[in-house]
Amino acid sequence: MTQEVRVRYAPSPTGFLHIGGARTALFNYLYARHHDGKFIVRIEDTDIERNVEGGELSQLENLKWLGIDYDESVDISGPYAPYRQMERLDIYTKHAEEMLEKGHAYKCFCSSEELEAEREVQKEKGIAAPMYNGKCRHLSKEEVQAKEDAGQPYTIRMRVPENVTYTFEDLVRGPVTFESKDVGDWVLVKANGIPTYNYAVVLDDHFMEISHVFRGEEHLSNTPKQLMVFDAFEWAYPKYGHMTLIINENRKKLSKRDESIIQFVTQYKDLGYLPEAMFNFFALLGWSPEGEDEIFTKEEFIKNFDVSRLSKSPSMFDKQKLTWMNNQYIKQLPLEKVVELALPHLQKANLLPAELSEDELTWATKLIALYHEQMSFGAEIVELSSLFFDHEIAYTEEATEVLAGEQVPEVMAAFKTQLEGLETFEAVEIKAAIKAVQKETGHKGKNLFMPIRVVTTGQMHGPELADAISLIGKEKVIARVAKFAKQ
Repeated sequence: MTQEVRVRYAPSPTGFLHIGGARTALFNYLYARHHDGKFIVRIEDTDIERNVEGGELSQLENLKWLGIDYDESVDISGPYAPYRQMERLDIYTKHAEEMLEKGHAYKCFCSSEELEAEREVQKEKGIAAPMYNGKCRHLSKEEVQAKEDAGQPYTIRMRVPENVTYTFEDLVRGPVTFESKDVGDWVLVKANGIPTYNYAVVLDDHFMEISHVFRGEEHLSNTPKQLMVFDAFEWAYPKYGHMTLIINENRKKLSKRDESIIQFVTQYKDLGYLPEAMFNFFALLGWSPEGEDEIFTKEEFIKNFDVSRLSKSPSMFDKQKLTWMNNQYIKQLPLEKVVELALPHLQKANLLPAELSEDELTWATKLIALYHEQMSFGAEIVELSSLFFDHEIAYTEEATEVLAGEQVPEVMAAFKTQLEGLETFEAVEIKAAIKAVQKETGHKGKNLFMPIRVVTTGQMHGPELADAISLIGKEKVIARVAKFAKQ
């Protein structure tokens, strides 16, 4: 590959980093790194009314959090700056004038009311995709000048070539063809002087020397418009690859209004997902490696990334697979890192104080360690560990059946005596106490352990019993056993 690979992710700051955007950025990043190329993040901020405060920062910070580092952007100076479109307006204006001079574009004075009325007429005629009727396409120079002298606002429209077939080799889909007759004369520059997406993106891609464009399938229909602009300036096209849709578990296109799936990267970060796991999961949303393995390091993804293995079928966002994958990564973390991940969620839920004493931190560390292997994301610790923060126990119907066993009073009385005699309340001593109850009463297995677990924790299942009892604390455990005995 003789030309340097230069790819870009070009979000608009109209929202925060979304699942789809993260995947687009990741595939561009992997392609660039695989080919020792450059990855650029460009901000398309021309939709001023929809831009949201913090949108740009969310994009950049969450890319960095995911481990998707970039070479050029608004915060990393590069040779093709500026990297915000609103700071490049002079470039778009200059080239729009050139397109007007060469006859590739024309000024359109139609008002929004006229355009809307024409759209309605076409819809009534059964035209599914209304197009501009070309009213201003053939205005004479004198007519254009008169309208300008009268102060009439205008847009600049592309003069779509007639009877032209646009064909390109999509890196994902293969050969793609469009006919110019299916595209109406479209707006290059709005009346306020701000360029439209399909115009500005071409100039940016050209002047930033973008070699390859990987983007979502929804952009495929924009491609012929962009090729028209490339042709007008006699510029070479970049190579395009349109990635397939991400769908939900009902095989419907993922919508930002779909509340069944968490949609934004920052939400996963806040829930205590690991960036390495998210990177791994996103990389498999529409790309498949050779073999059956599903867990890879970033370096392995970069080494193995092959554009020919991009999927031609929709990619399903499998929530269960994501939580499984994140759990695999959590299991590999040292305990202190798991504590860093989970502890803030217990504090946020007001289960632990914001400032912990040394003893409290030791207790919290032991608590989190009980769920190290089980935890799928940091915030899950709140639900998993609820038994340690419940003041009152409400027995389920299943638990009540366990406690109705004829051996239970004998077991619990002997257990209470053993607990009261313990000098230290550590798991080792508690295990010995349970063993002593078994020897004294002759009861073992479920008949021994289940009543003790239900009375002390209120649950039928849970972490290692002696560890759990130790963390609940001697005073609270004995009180629960005594309360049961009085029932």
